[in-house]
Amino acid sequence: MSAYDFTIVGTGLFGAVFAHEAMKHGKKVLMVEKRDHIGGNIYTEKRDGIDIHRYGAHIFHTSDKEVWDYVNGLAAFRPFINSPIASYHGHIYNMPFNMNTFARMWDISTPEEAKRIIEKQRREITHEPENLEEQAISLVGRDIYETLVREYTEKQWGRKCTELPPWIIKRLPVRFTYDNNYFSDPYQGIPEDGYTAIIEHLIDGADIVLSEDYTADREKWDRKSGRTLYTGCLDALYEYRLGKLEYRSEIFREERLEMEDFQGNAVVNYTDGETPWTRIIEHKHFLKTASPVTWISREYPVDYSETGEPFYPINDERNSGLYKEYRKLAESDSRLLIGGRLADYAYYDMDKTVRAALNLAAKAL
Repeated sequence: MSAYDFTIVGTGLFGAVFAHEAMKHGKKVLMVEKRDHIGGNIYTEKRDGIDIHRYGAHIFHTSDKEVWDYVNGLAAFRPFINSPIASYHGHIYNMPFNMNTFARMWDISTPEEAKRIIEKQRREITHEPENLEEQAISLVGRDIYETLVREYTEKQWGRKCTELPPWIIKRLPVRFTYDNNYFSDPYQGIPEDGYTAIIEHLIDGADIVLSEDYTADREKWDRKSGRTLYTGCLDALYEYRLGKLEYRSEIFREERLEMEDFQGNAVVNYTDGETPWTRIIEHKHFLKTASPVTWISREYPVDYSETGEPFYPINDERNSGLYKEYRKLAESDSRLLIGGRLADYAYYDMDKTVRAALNLAAKAL
């Protein structure tokens, strides 16, 4: 008899939700985590009374009422409207693209004026877009593309926009109102005690092993349970036998500043090519924390090989085809479950992660 019903590889949001549902069904759960802390990329920690989002800004937003009620049953959420701004050579623009953006860019004031300018510029592309640059111009015009999209995107992906496929930007939200709310979802907020507290609640009752790489001794961990839920990279699970999947990664450089307020906003994107970071997060603004000091994080996009930390899958034709082959291998193993952004080679918002984990639990338990 195995000591556990499930070995869950990874203590991020997907694995934690599944663990919680399994334990509600009376299952015994072992969780194996490669990092030295729980929580995956939503991990937060307090410094000077400020919740630090260690792996970038995380704002919970959803239109799924059931998911919203689920997470609010785990923690108290404080309303938060994400209203990032963009800095382009020192000029400040509101995000997402809205009338505040257009008024600043073109010295206009009405939706009709903005629509006229954008429509005229969109007509520059007269054929089906063949790359990201053409796709973006066909959606928002040349001015917005050059100021707020091109150089930022090239920093993020490490490639020219003319070398990136058009479907990376399926749409660019344009609002002809003076509304700086980045998300359109009716439910938006941030947990008052940070995301780590949510993970702690979800996995309470599970046995947890930190700083252990499951793939380094897969048989050892599998022997401990009847089934395994794997939330990591599929190519690593199969020792890269078919080739390596590609990712973009991030380096987060944190800094404590002896001032009350550094930038006046939670998120500022730097859309010019000369600035090496893509954005600066000032953490105290997420929960409006009063403190005589502040903490910021600069985000530097880098190649996956520099960090070994996979953040953004490169879903081009080659990688998508390779992932499908790995997926076939995983699905041929009846004792193996897979899920989460890494195992699915996809970039998920948190609400979609919760929903996917609940759906898998409903099928597997």
